[in-house]
Formats: sequence, structure tokens, C-alpha cells
Amino acid sequence: MLAKKIRGLREVLARDKGLKERLANIGHLLTGNVLTSLIGLVGFALTARALGPTAYGVLALCFTYTSAIERLVNFQSWQPLIKYGAEAENAERLTSLLKFGLMLDISAAATGWLIAVTLVWAAAPWFGISEELSGLVILYCSVLPFQITGMPTAVLRLFGKFRSIAFRQVATSLLRVMLCAIGVALGGGLFEFVLIWMVTQIIGALSIVSLALAELHRRGMLGGMLTASLRGITSQFPGLWKFAISTNLSLTLRSSANQFDTLLVGYLADPAAAGLYHIAKRIGRLAQQVGDQVQAVLYPDLTRAWASQAFSEFHRIVAQTRGLLLCLGIVLVGGVYLTIGTILELAVGSEFVAAAPLVLVQSIAVTLILYGTVMRLALLAMGREDQILRGVLIATLAFHATALLLIPRIGAMGANIAHIVMALIWLSVMTVAYRRTPAN
Repeated sequence: MLAKKIRGLREVLARDKGLKERLANIGHLLTGNVLTSLIGLVGFALTARALGPTAYGVLALCFTYTSAIERLVNFQSWQPLIKYGAEAENAERLTSLLKFGLMLDISAAATGWLIAVTLVWAAAPWFGISEELSGLVILYCSVLPFQITGMPTAVLRLFGKFRSIAFRQVATSLLRVMLCAIGVALGGGLFEFVLIWMVTQIIGALSIVSLALAELHRRGMLGGMLTASLRGITSQFPGLWKFAISTNLSLTLRSSANQFDTLLVGYLADPAAAGLYHIAKRIGRLAQQVGDQVQAVLYPDLTRAWASQAFSEFHRIVAQTRGLLLCLGIVLVGGVYLTIGTILELAVGSEFVAAAPLVLVQSIAVTLILYGTVMRLALLAMGREDQILRGVLIATLAFHATALLLIPRIGAMGANIAHIVMALIWLSVMTVAYRRTPAN
């Protein structure tokens, strides 16, 4: 029976060259991502063992806060750049579009840093945050001006440079682990580990910019992008601003759950609970990285298929990918159930074994999100960003209501349950919107 299924899969791959190429590109990204995740776990393990639950919780709050602000103001310009870039008729239009994205990235990075520092400076006394903690958070905010990654991400994905993306991820994680090991050997404390994580995040952001600029230079497009005029950009690409603003609002709403959840746990419970919750998120969401890599490969293909009105191919890609991700999610939940306690004890020590139930519940939420990711990409390719925004708004409101109700009563587990509620509602709305599409 198994041999028959394997032969069937080979026949499908032989017939469907597009699927074969997509799986190969996803494989490149997954290989890099799995290595990055495993190496990243070593970095987290070294940091957690060196600092302990409370100090590690403080560090988690630092990079969660900066990440939340970055997600709130970041336009994620790669989404409109890929959608409209895939439809650009010539290099001149594409370079103008890329420059538009670069300007968005720079503006968002500068605005994010200003907002993050101002909020800490103004709000810390009101919330009883110590000067030491607020100083560490302000220091970590130094990563924000370097988060100019939207346009570079679009360039590398549009031109299929998935191996370069994977290599960058692995190299950055290796550097972080090396620095964490040095920090442990020298007896570094919270301040030293804040510097380590801050510096490696900056290096990671600069590396993707360098790769994208090198690719544009290789294609003879770098000079054209730098000198391109942005006059009339919205008339060249009708709906560009609407698409960019809508997708940014969707991301902002999702980020209020996916980024502020650790802050909510820390505020409504305590830093130690935030540390346990953050560990659970990092492990339980490793599989969600698969969704990110699928998104990287799938979105340009879906956009091109929809723009060329190849509707049969479009829906076939969606169905194939949904099935693969659902199977992966089921395997994830089963694997976590059987092994998570042992993994936590070996990786970060017995102090963090209490995070095991959190990881299991988190993995269920991740499975639901994985399944819905493909439909979100399909709706983006169709230009149905309004339906995505509607679904995210409803799901996010449900998340915050559930989290605020449950975290004071059952601690960090309340945030995990809130994520399941959010994922179920989001998945339902995405499914209905996709099925109601006229070309379906």
C-alpha cells in the first residue's frame, strides 16, 4: 500500500512540473529553516540556562516589545511588491515599484524606533516599570532602524533566490549561538545577552538587504531602482496604496495577538510566566515556520496564476498545499504530545518543564493557522485583501476578549486557549471568503 502511494506521488511530480519546482524551493527554505530552528533552540537553551526563568523573561519582554512595535508600523511591503511586481510588464516599472517599497521600509523603520522609545520613556513610570528594565528595552529598540527588509524580501522571492535566503538564516543563527556560548563561558548576565541578541538581529537584517542589492546589481537593475521616479506610481499600479494599507492593517491586528501576548502574560501574571510562555511559543511554533516558507514560494506563483487567469492551476495549487500543511500539522501535534516533556528537560532544564502543556496547546493553534495560511495567500493574490482584514479583525477581537478573561484566572494557558479561538475564527472566515470567490 505504501509503495503504491509512493509511486503515485512520483507520477504526480513527473506530470506536474510546477509542483515539483515549488516543493524543491520549499525544500531549500525548509532545510535552512530547520537548521536555523535547531541552531536557534541551542541559542535559546544557552540563554535560558545562563539567565534562569525570571531574567530570561525580562529578555523575552525586550525583544517581544520591539518586535511588536516593528510589526505594528511595518507595511510588510513585500506583499504589494510581489503582487504588483509579478504583473509588471518591464524592468522600468519594476524598479519604480521596488523603490516605492524601499521608501516605505525606511519610513516605517524610523517611525517604529521613534514610537518604541517614546512609549517606553512616557509609559514606564505609569506601569511601575523599573529604570533598569526600561533602559534595557530602549537599548534593544536600536534594532528597529535596521528593519528595512520588505523590499529585499520581495526581490529575493520574485527572483527565486531561496537558497540565499536559507543560507542567510543559518549563518545568522550560527553567529548568535557562538556569541551566546561565549557569553555563558564568560559568565555574562542579562545586559550582555541583551547585547548579543540585539547585535545578531541587526546583522541578520543587514544581510538580507545586502543579498537583495547584490541580486539587483547582478541583473543591472540597482542603478535604475536608485534613480527611478516615484511620480505617478499609483496610476501605474492602481490599487497599490489600498492594498498596502489593508495588508498592513491586517498584520497590525494579527500582531496585537501574536506579539503582545507575551507582554499580556508578563503584565497579568509575572515575568517568570512570560518566560515559560515564550519558550512554549518558540517551540510550539517551529512548524509555523514551515507556513512562512510555503508562503515565500507559493505567493508569487499564485499571483502569476491569477493574473494570467489560469484558474484551474490556481485552485490546484491551493488544494495541494492545504493538504500537505494539514498532514504536517497533525504530525506536529502527535510528536509534541509524545516528546515535549523530555525535549524541554534536555534543552533548557527542569525549571522549564512546566511549559510542556503550553507547547501542546500552542501546536494545535499552529495547525489551524497552517491550514488557513494558503487561503490567506489565495485571497491576497485575488485582490480580496478586504476579506482578510475583516477576518483578522473579528478573530483578533475574540483573542483579546478570551485572553483578558482567562490569563488572570489560569495564567499563560489562557493566552494559548485564546490563540486557538482566534485561529478557529480566522480559518472559518478565510474558508467562507475563498469559497465565495466567483472564479471558484
